[in-house]
Amino acid sequence: MGIINDFSIGLFVMITVVLIILIVLLSKFAWKPILNAISEREEGIQNALDAADNARKEMQNLQADNERLLKEAREERDAMMKEAREIKDKIIADAKSEAEEQAATMIENAKATIKQEQQAAVAELKKNVAELSIGIAQSVVKKELASQDDQIKLVEGMLEDVTLN
Repeated sequence: MGIINDFSIGLFVMITVVLIILIVLLSKFAWKPILNAISEREEGIQNALDAADNARKEMQNLQADNERLLKEAREERDAMMKEAREIKDKIIADAKSEAEEQAATMIENAKATIKQEQQAAVAELKKNVAELSIGIAQSVVKKELASQDDQIKLVEGMLEDVTLN
């Protein structure tokens, strides 16, 4: 309570003048640099927020590009696999048809060979029968058998000795 009772106008004016001088000095020398620092700080924070937002958008764009590239790579891989399967199937089909053609050719060649061998065997058989017939005829003529019964017995005997293959 001593301050209120001891109020002095001179002291009040002096404190007021010192306060005004302090406010003028602070506004001239301290407020501008403080406000400038605060303003720079706000700009720096805003720039950092903008940069972070841009980085986030760029990351989203990169992620979308990566997903697109991954999708294209998968589609290209699937296309290549499909093409490889088609080529494999074509190669198998070509090999199968070629094998069937070769088998058919071999069968035809074997049939032709069998037919030729059969014809050769028939020709050989005819030749043997002809030689046998000539041999029998020669034997019959050489012996000049008197009776026909003797000739028939001779031919039958010779036929029993000869075996046809």
